[in-house]
Amino acid sequence: MRLLKKNPRNWRVKSGQPLTEMDKKILSFQNRGCLVPTRDLIKTPEQIDGIRRAGTLNTAVLDHVAEHIHEGMSTLDIDKLVHEFTIQHGGIPAPLNYEGFPKSCCTSINEVVCHGIPDAEEILEAGDIINVDCTTILDGFYADASRMFIIGETTPERKKLVQVAKECLEVGAAACKPYTFVGDSAAAITKHAHQNGCTVVRDLCGHGVGNAFHEEPDMEHWGRKGTGMLLVPGMVFTIEPMINAGDWQVFVDSEDEWTVVTEDYSDSAQWEHTFLMTEDGLEILTY
Repeated sequence: MRLLKKNPRNWRVKSGQPLTEMDKKILSFQNRGCLVPTRDLIKTPEQIDGIRRAGTLNTAVLDHVAEHIHEGMSTLDIDKLVHEFTIQHGGIPAPLNYEGFPKSCCTSINEVVCHGIPDAEEILEAGDIINVDCTTILDGFYADASRMFIIGETTPERKKLVQVAKECLEVGAAACKPYTFVGDSAAAITKHAHQNGCTVVRDLCGHGVGNAFHEEPDMEHWGRKGTGMLLVPGMVFTIEPMINAGDWQVFVDSEDEWTVVTEDYSDSAQWEHTFLMTEDGLEILTY
C-alpha cells in the first residue's frame, strides 16, 4: 500500500497552450492545497481503448471461472482455468511472477481477505465463500477485477456478507463523480458496511491501473469525505473494498508472505471492478 504524496501541487499546464476547462478546474483545487493528479494519470483515448479491451478479456476470464467452479475442485484447478483461458485469448495473467507471486490469480477463501495463493491441496467445500481475483494484460494494457463465489449452500451470515461487500463496491462507485475525492467513495463504503454490522479493511486499498498493474491514486475504502486525491475525467482505477464480518484488522501469513487473513479469523468478502472516470461519472471497464 503506497503512501499518499506529501506535495499536492503537481498539476502542470502545457507550455504555450491555453488553459482548458479541465486545467482551470484542477488548478482551482490545487490552489486550495488539495491533492490533485499528475497529468500522466489522465489516460488518452487510445489508452482507454486498450484498457477497455483488456477489461473485456478479464471479464471473460471470470465468466469462464463462474462456469466451471464447483465443490471438490482445488484452488490450483481455478488457477489453471484462469491461466489457460487468458493465454488462449492472447492475454497475459498479470499476477504470475509479479514481485514473486507464483500463480496466475488470487484465490481467497472464507477468512482469507486477499492474495490467497492457489494450491492443489486446498479443496473447495460446500459452504465456502471464495474470491477469485484476476488481472489481465492485453497488448500492454491492464484490467483488474474480482468476484465472490458461494460454493453450494452456505450460511445466511455468509450470504449477507457477500451481498454487503457487493453493495459496498456499488455505493463506493456511485459516490465517485468528476471532481470529487477518493475519500467521498471511502466514506460511502464505510457507512454502508457499518450500517450492516460489518467492517472495512484499512490496510489495503484499490489503485490506479491501465498502463501498469498498480498506479496512483490510492483508492482507500475507509475514510472521510473530502480527503485523498481529486478524481477527474480520464483517470482509471479499481474500487475493491474488503469487508469483514468481524473486526477490520488483518495479518499477512508469515509462511508465504502473501496471504492476508483476518486477525480474528472472521469471514471476509470482496468484489472489484476497473473503472474509467468520465464527465458523467464512472464507467465499468470490467463488466
